[in-house]
Amino acid sequence: MKISSSGIINGIIEKKHGKYGDQISSDGIPTCSLPLKIEDAPENTQSFALILEDRDAIPVCGFSWIHWTAANITRTELLENESIMAEDFVQGATSFSSKVQRLDRYATSCYGGMTPPDCPHTYELHVFALDQLLDLSPGFYMNELYWKMQGHILAKATITGIYQN
Repeated sequence: MKISSSGIINGIIEKKHGKYGDQISSDGIPTCSLPLKIEDAPENTQSFALILEDRDAIPVCGFSWIHWTAANITRTELLENESIMAEDFVQGATSFSSKVQRLDRYATSCYGGMTPPDCPHTYELHVFALDQLLDLSPGFYMNELYWKMQGHILAKATITGIYQN
């Protein structure tokens, strides 16, 4: 399985998908989600799930920052900025609802773009091909996603990109 994003060019995430973009929520969260294309998924794939994380956040806040979780994606392409209007897949809580930010878990259950506070960070977008849809509700936590995916992952692919200050 291969994944790509036209929002990541030569390993660099376009500015519009993070804190230097024009689309920022009233809580200060960038909301213009990355586009995604999935190719060569296993034959029995019924759905996809994704996790966008920033492990470079660990020294800053003490944990890997989760920018986007989504499940029950049944198509192989997500267009730019689809997270805000998505109705055909379920999205989970991000770290913007953690004890660091303290925003509403459900209000932040969508793409929350890159906001590195200290230096350029590398972001990992993990996509999982699954053999079924998952029983998850909006606002699910990442650990719930991992538990529900257990035993149902057919393939996994990851792409990385750097968001620069």
